[in-house]
Amino acid sequence: MESNLKTNINEEILNIEKIRNDFPILKQLIHNKPLCYLDNAASTQKPQIVIDTINNFYSTTNSNIHRGVHYLSEKSTQAFENARIKVKDFINAKSEKEIIFTSGTTASINLVAQSFGRKYLNEDDEIIVTTMEHHSNIVPWQLLCDEKNANLKVVKINDIGELLLDSLNDLISEKTKLISVMHVSNTLGTINPIKEIIKIAHQNNVPVLLDAAQSIQHIEIDVQELDCDFLAFSGHKIYGPTGIGILYGKENLLDEMPPFMGGGDMISKVTFEETTFNELPFKFEAGTSNIAGAIGLGAAIDYVKSIGIENIKEYETNLLNAATDAVKEIPGIKIIGNAKEKTSVLSFVIDNIHPHDIGTFLDFEGVAIRTGHHCTQPLMDFFKIPATSRASFAFYNTLEEVEQLTIALKKTIEVFN
Repeated sequence: MESNLKTNINEEILNIEKIRNDFPILKQLIHNKPLCYLDNAASTQKPQIVIDTINNFYSTTNSNIHRGVHYLSEKSTQAFENARIKVKDFINAKSEKEIIFTSGTTASINLVAQSFGRKYLNEDDEIIVTTMEHHSNIVPWQLLCDEKNANLKVVKINDIGELLLDSLNDLISEKTKLISVMHVSNTLGTINPIKEIIKIAHQNNVPVLLDAAQSIQHIEIDVQELDCDFLAFSGHKIYGPTGIGILYGKENLLDEMPPFMGGGDMISKVTFEETTFNELPFKFEAGTSNIAGAIGLGAAIDYVKSIGIENIKEYETNLLNAATDAVKEIPGIKIIGNAKEKTSVLSFVIDNIHPHDIGTFLDFEGVAIRTGHHCTQPLMDFFKIPATSRASFAFYNTLEEVEQLTIALKKTIEVFN
């Protein structure tokens, strides 16, 4: 079975050898072992084209955008705005006005909380999230609810890590102002039924923010088809630079929202008596943007599109299935999160071995995983565990690395027992 799967993955779906050669960091040894990088849910590695694009920008084009009339400024502005168009096309937004550059998913969610939330949330109103949310999709809403004396309500999950969707109708009321939900769980790998959630929300005239930090790199996203009202993701999760992210918002909503930050480039006219604001999307992009980051993100999107998001999804699903089957065979390991719809994340605990010890031991075998609560402490509380070990996969990972992981896990159990 493993041999057939290997042939299927390497020859029919993706050219893995070529892909791995595109990522220079994967060529190194860690503790004299081949690097097996399985921490992709935290941050993905960067292909050479992204590295070269950023280097080329700083070497040949570097200049501030929008305000300059000289050659470098105009060239820099064009590259920056071309990146915005690439993002727009990638998620199929109606207009580039709906694409706002931020520093990442966290900043995008906070922008909506501080702008949309402060405008529309009143005392006793409600925001709905889920048990599995990342802290960045919990804490901003808690801060907002504390400020407004509003309420945070939570959609529960079952024991295999799936949302109890039937309870959503019961949670929604005339006081509900927003539902903010992750598309894919960074801890469990669960793919949430986003279309159903959005349909239920819109039947009740409630907008939806979609946290796509863990889905943008694995699953094709069409914001018009989904009909989500907001969407947030980070560049470093989709093979782009750190410090760059995207907030998508429907144009009519963004038009009505006040600016999140004041400063340069987000204004139309400033006097000491009043300030008028720039048009979208610049109204929400105060100060000098991460220009190189945006251009690098554009290059990352080009790279992902050249491989094909559907090819990536199929390959990674095969890889996750192979890893899940292999880990299940190891005595003493319990997988946390067994939803029927999953992608690219394998979280587990081992009897009598702390996850941090597992991660440390695996590191000496060249295997990089993530250990801890993964910024999902309420989820850990639900499963009554302090932390998990998490292996997360990308399309440059291989079945040989799955084998490297399982061998290292067996060694770990043998040593600690």
